[in-house]
Amino acid sequence: MSKPLKQMMTDALRDRYVGVESACVVDLTGLDVVSTTRFRRTLREKSIRVSVVKNSLAARAFQGTPLEALGRSLEGPSALVSGGDSIIEVAKALVAAAKEYAVIRLKQAIVEGDPSLMTVEDVSRLKSRLELIGEVAMLIASPGRRVAGCIAGPQAKLAGCVKAIADRGEKEAA
Repeated sequence: MSKPLKQMMTDALRDRYVGVESACVVDLTGLDVVSTTRFRRTLREKSIRVSVVKNSLAARAFQGTPLEALGRSLEGPSALVSGGDSIIEVAKALVAAAKEYAVIRLKQAIVEGDPSLMTVEDVSRLKSRLELIGEVAMLIASPGRRVAGCIAGPQAKLAGCVKAIADRGEKEAA
């Protein structure tokens, strides 16, 4: 491959992944055409894009970007998977696909440009943004719930005592 062609492909790859900070790497070797098409279609329905990349060109294209650590670690046949609502959803979709297509090898992932790479399986076990927001909301609301329970507690006991006295008074009157 000539240098101008390599440079053109590197620039195209850099342009395609500009602004992308999270991605997963998989090895699709061994999938037949029908399975590959089905696999890609399943991911495309979730707005997830799969791109087979040449490792050396990807490493060069990702220099100085959040994906730099991922580009340096590419070895063997590699397909870059990105998109979707979050990288965690992408990883979960890949883990599900790996169960359906046993020949897919899940490799590494980069999350939000963090230079420490994780396995795709580890990323799939992380909590999504919405789950974290829900937990924070629950933690914020829990002291208020406890205070409301403490305030309502004595009143409920007092109301129970008053009712018991009233019931006893009715029995004595009858």
